[in-house]
Amino acid sequence: MEADVWLFDDDLYVGHNTASLTRNRTFTSLYVNPLVELLEHQNTVTEFYNGNGWHGVFDADHHQTLTLLIDLKTGGAETWPAVLSQLQPLRERGWLSFIENNTLHKRPVTVVGTGNTPFDLLTKNSTYRDAFFDAPLDTMFEPPEGSDDQTSMSKERFDAGDGNADNSLSSPLRIMEVGQGHEGIDANSAFSALNSYYASVNFKKAVGRIWKGRLSDKQIKIIQGQIRGAHKRGLKARYWGTPSWPLGLRNHVWDVLMEEGADILNVDDLRAATRLAW
Repeated sequence: MEADVWLFDDDLYVGHNTASLTRNRTFTSLYVNPLVELLEHQNTVTEFYNGNGWHGVFDADHHQTLTLLIDLKTGGAETWPAVLSQLQPLRERGWLSFIENNTLHKRPVTVVGTGNTPFDLLTKNSTYRDAFFDAPLDTMFEPPEGSDDQTSMSKERFDAGDGNADNSLSSPLRIMEVGQGHEGIDANSAFSALNSYYASVNFKKAVGRIWKGRLSDKQIKIIQGQIRGAHKRGLKARYWGTPSWPLGLRNHVWDVLMEEGADILNVDDLRAATRLAW
């Protein structure tokens, strides 16, 4: 689940934009406290259960972690410390997945920072952390093993305006862009399962505009290479901002992403997605 958080007056408020913010819609009241209540219920110590191990929020699979994606809307340097502080009720009960001495320990809730989350602050503690980064998927293109396809090697991307390919190599300045996956990184930043969880990108930015209702072969190669790069790093590939209309195009994109191994499907119509009729 995802929370869009804004830091105002030393508290975190939740909403898609500032117009939707109200004093009673806080990160603690809408997310942290309900998760604590739910997990306390799931892990009640009784005469039959002594509390060893943990039960997550899903009755059908007690050891499935819940991904809590926190999208920072205000400045990362100020907002991220406030997020970590408000996660303390989950942390002190041992319910946050964490990295300690380069080992991943999975727990009921896995926190992932996106939006303006700063990579440098998130990874500042090299021996322990209980939050993970949403890395930039569009910087992870990997050609097929043994490929001599120079188009793939150039990390070709499409201009969102006219669909024409730009054959130039990705510029280091592009990696330094502000926004999801680019805050607080530099040329030496390396993403792996020890510091990140997702590798995400805006779909249109990654593959360009879709013409004639179908992804081109070149666009599919870009998707394949980016997903390959994410998986090589142990991360879950995620495209957001996929087209929702017309329905035939939406279904085509869903089908291609699932076929190529994307781990998370961006949907607005949950009913249509669960029917798997696409």
